[in-house]
Amino acid sequence: MSFKESLDPIFRKLPAVASPEGHVHFKKKLMWTLGVLVLYFALANVPLFGLSADSIDLFEQYRAFFAGASNSLILLGIGPIVTASIVLQLLVGADVIKLDLSNPSDQAFFQGAQKFMVFVMIVLEALPQIMGGYIQPDLALAASLGVSGTIVTLLIFIQICIGGVLILFMDEVVSKWGIGSGVGLFIVAGVSQQIVTGLFNWQADSSGLPIGFLPKWIYIIQNEELGTLFTTGQGLLYVLVTGGILALVSTIIIFLLVVYVESTRIEIPLAHSAVRGARGKFPVKLIYASVLPMILVRALQANIQLIGLLLSGRGINIFGEYIGSSPINGIMYYLSPINSPYDWIPSLVRNSFSGMGAPVPAVWQIGLHVFVDAVMLIGGGVVFALFWIETTGMGAKQTAQKVFNSGMQIPGFRRNVGSIEKVMVRYIPKVTVIGGVFIGLLTLVASLLGTLGGAGGTGLLLTVSIVYRLYEDIASEQMMEMHPMIRSFFGQD
Repeated sequence: MSFKESLDPIFRKLPAVASPEGHVHFKKKLMWTLGVLVLYFALANVPLFGLSADSIDLFEQYRAFFAGASNSLILLGIGPIVTASIVLQLLVGADVIKLDLSNPSDQAFFQGAQKFMVFVMIVLEALPQIMGGYIQPDLALAASLGVSGTIVTLLIFIQICIGGVLILFMDEVVSKWGIGSGVGLFIVAGVSQQIVTGLFNWQADSSGLPIGFLPKWIYIIQNEELGTLFTTGQGLLYVLVTGGILALVSTIIIFLLVVYVESTRIEIPLAHSAVRGARGKFPVKLIYASVLPMILVRALQANIQLIGLLLSGRGINIFGEYIGSSPINGIMYYLSPINSPYDWIPSLVRNSFSGMGAPVPAVWQIGLHVFVDAVMLIGGGVVFALFWIETTGMGAKQTAQKVFNSGMQIPGFRRNVGSIEKVMVRYIPKVTVIGGVFIGLLTLVASLLGTLGGAGGTGLLLTVSIVYRLYEDIASEQMMEMHPMIRSFFGQD
């Protein structure tokens, strides 16, 4: 018995959300989607019982695209799901696990292996944070309950694992019964909340300024000399960065660019082989693999930082030292993501490091940090985009088979899978690479300029793209509700 055959029965027995037996009506899909969204917000506001206020959130900088909530039941967010996907895609891409993802049997095995890996990652992401002392029990609560701190720690660990499993099955519910994907829905929910907070929050930060953009400018107008601010160099930097003008402009530009690029596509003409005159088009979007591979890139960086942080906590500083959850030197500093102008403008970096009591990096070190992040975003965007289309059935071979099965063909070519695949190979891999580079560059620019609410370039990019595609999915669902023939064409009886 092969390794695959021995594991397949185990994967089949994993708990799963039942798939619908027939077509799920749009109203029911919408109800399931909204229900899961409400549950997500409810879980985000359930604090971990027994957690100490001294605990450190290791993934604080990655909240925008990990879709979790600090100190809550869903502390891990979609981190385990994304990490499991990274591990499996790398193993399959390197042929360590030999799978033909165009084969339905191998695809089912891949999905089962991914779910199993999510359970493993939930434990592997929660346990080091607890064992490393970053997640601490409330000893006063433990004493009042008459139990040891170890018991409270165990309770915290169980709660985190339950939250991780709930996120997994909520994602599965949306994917099978709702609209879009749960992962995308949770990212949109978290980032939208950050943007709204970034606009209207009246709470003051450590400098005494309100956090929200509008309250901040009301405060600045009332208390600052505007003429001085706009004419001096340091004042201009204050207006652009601290005042949030740069973040606002960046947010608007990224929003408009992503909407424009999402509508840019190459359309391959199709004709029905049996119904004369029935024609259509197969759209290949510029962002063919969507922006979700960017989650994989940032998640890879987050897990690298987690390893460095845990080693540093053990006194092993060969890869870099940390203050809180921020790397201040070594290779981990260069591998950390750029999130805002405070990470690359020399005067702002100097202020941040001096405030932490850390040695200030030289200008060339800051430049190298930006360069490494650019390489990871652009190179990683291409690599993970190519992996993504193969593992989700969007590759040239799988797409050609779907077109053939639908009864369509490309005019001027013989009606067989090979002919369709030759045409698809001309476009899909090239567009995927171009899209991966473009999204990597767009993410880099957004990360350098910053965004409202500190959502980060990656988070904003993901949100706009996911919302646009959600809009397209809703329009498609409504069309299939109105026209049963279209529904039967797509195989949704």
